[in-house]
Amino acid sequence: MAVPFSDPASETDPAARLLAEAAPGDNVPPLSVSQLSAAIKRTVEDGFARVRVRGELSGAKRAASGHFYAALKDDNALIDMVMWKGQAARLAFRPEDGIEVIATGKLTTYPGRSKYQLVVDTLEVAGEGALMLLFEKLKARLGAEGLFDRERKQALPVLPRVIGVITSPTGAVIRDILHRLADRCPTQVIVWPVLVQGDGAAAQVANAVRGFDAIAPGGPVQRPDLVIIARGGGSIEDLWAFNEEVVVRAIAECRIPTISAVGHETDVTLADHAADVRAPTPTAAAEMAVPVRAELQVQLATWRGRMIGAANRHQALAGERLIALARHLPRREALYAPQRQRLDDSGDRLDRSQRQRLVVVSERLATRGAALRPSLLARRWDRDRARLEGLGRLLDSLDPRALLSRGYAMVRDARGAIVTTAARAQDAGHLRLQFADGEVPVAIAGSDPPLAPDAPRPARKPSAPPPKRGQGELF
Repeated sequence: MAVPFSDPASETDPAARLLAEAAPGDNVPPLSVSQLSAAIKRTVEDGFARVRVRGELSGAKRAASGHFYAALKDDNALIDMVMWKGQAARLAFRPEDGIEVIATGKLTTYPGRSKYQLVVDTLEVAGEGALMLLFEKLKARLGAEGLFDRERKQALPVLPRVIGVITSPTGAVIRDILHRLADRCPTQVIVWPVLVQGDGAAAQVANAVRGFDAIAPGGPVQRPDLVIIARGGGSIEDLWAFNEEVVVRAIAECRIPTISAVGHETDVTLADHAADVRAPTPTAAAEMAVPVRAELQVQLATWRGRMIGAANRHQALAGERLIALARHLPRREALYAPQRQRLDDSGDRLDRSQRQRLVVVSERLATRGAALRPSLLARRWDRDRARLEGLGRLLDSLDPRALLSRGYAMVRDARGAIVTTAARAQDAGHLRLQFADGEVPVAIAGSDPPLAPDAPRPARKPSAPPPKRGQGELF
């Protein structure tokens, strides 16, 4: 019978055991991985519920969900951080690698990877040095896109009719601008009130620039000819809203010429680089916007005098040239003499032509008048009357009714048509004989008795009208 092998050392060393067994007096039960991770998570969150950590950003990225992920590091350590979408959207700057920041939040663990991380509520740039580094990084990136190129700059209008001012409505800046404009050259001003510092200031300034640019010409609100973005002096943190990318892009894309007057002369923001002109102060911006009215009037008067003098000199020079040219022209009598002679010749020919024409017309009138003398008319009248009487006698001799008086008769049928042959008379049956003093009805043998003279006659078919003849010439 085999005996199981046993190592005396395993009975005294717990690490050498094969099976887990509860040791006498052991009150630590085994935990699952999840239980241990949850316990660590509670311990870490309870012990580090509110911390502020200073470090340099590394591996900064914004996920498609809007969450921001990065790592905070120093010379000896690194800790992961996450900033959820709601807090990341309210960041006052664009976090980039290499920027030193101070992150405020709580420490927690990520059981899925057995790592701890910092959940950040607020993220701030750590000091002016770090802020200047962020400034230079943003300046280099936007400059590489050409937003600060000189070719993009627009010339300022000489005398703007409407000026748009983007600034705080309650500060001394707007009063200085309005006072300076009134002293130099009164101009219509439209103020777009905005926050110039703090949370939301950058978005308001960018919206104001785009709002002025969106005004349509000729609308109910006049479109500015010039826009001034102004703010008083302050620290780099106070002026940071004018370094925001949204403000820089709005100014660079504005189609209206812009003047940036942010801070004092030594303060430089990215808005100054994007604007068409940078003014050292808001008051200087007003001086750049409009000329001095009195100086403008003097300049106009000077130009007017020079213009009048030039016109007078030109007129005098033209008069001298005209006199010089007139000396070379022929005299008036020499120019008119040939024309006068030609006029006289034409007048003589016209007079002779009219007299000759009058003679010809007079002769023609005399010839025509002789044809209208009374003796000639009387002879022609007698000749035409005799001819007319002869035609009348001829007409009487040809009248058929004249033959009836000499014993002839006209034979008609019952319809009134003239019967000229015996065959037609036989066919007609009833005839009417027209004598000079009346009609007599007769009947052909074998036909019905003739109608009484006073009996109604059958309707006669109208005969075709005789062909029209033109009237002959009487004379």
